[in-house]
Amino acid sequence: MSVNKEAFKKFLVLGILFVFPLVIYLFFASGINNFARLPILTEEVNDIKDWSTLRGENHQFDTKISIVGFWGNDLELRKADAFNLNQKIYKRFYQFDDFQFVMVVENGQEETIKQILTELQKGAATDLSKWKFVFGSQEEIQVLFDSFQTDVQLNAQKSTSTVFIVDRAKKLRGRDDDEEVGTLYGYNTTSVAELNKKMTDDVKVILAEYRLALKKNNSNRSK
Repeated sequence: MSVNKEAFKKFLVLGILFVFPLVIYLFFASGINNFARLPILTEEVNDIKDWSTLRGENHQFDTKISIVGFWGNDLELRKADAFNLNQKIYKRFYQFDDFQFVMVVENGQEETIKQILTELQKGAATDLSKWKFVFGSQEEIQVLFDSFQTDVQLNAQKSTSTVFIVDRAKKLRGRDDDEEVGTLYGYNTTSVAELNKKMTDDVKVILAEYRLALKKNNSNRSK
């Protein structure tokens, strides 16, 4: 009997050492394949490569992961939103390659944008170079916004407190099973709780998705 008990203990230990890690690996591998992808809500939004910019640079959604906001000429109201975004989202993720914030602003607001950047920089100790701004007419802003195909509306100043995630293929990403609203097209920048929970989680998901794709591509090239 004692021999059988000893054999059983050895078998149990071996099972824990070898089988359990395999189960854990399969569990997480399944999770990556099935869950670690942020749903596509709009197949393609308009690009911004032909829009005027703050310093004459060329900005675009293509090949970038973009956090996109529409500020129009409502900049006084959007200052608090900019601070929330900078503190809760930008500082956490700005060092990721090809990650950018793009704010869509009405023509003639360039000096005010420079002032906002100066205010964000105070005490930030953060590189703000990935804050990008594009400028257009109210009509151009509306056309761009309409291409996102969301349930959000711009106000009379062509502005909204909601920001959106656009991936490298110009697809709008978000949630199609949000527990509160069902389809979540964007994130309310006036709500620190929503930025801390929903938006932070979703940005992590899309960045992890691209890291996984990059590793897979690099692995395929090395074969």
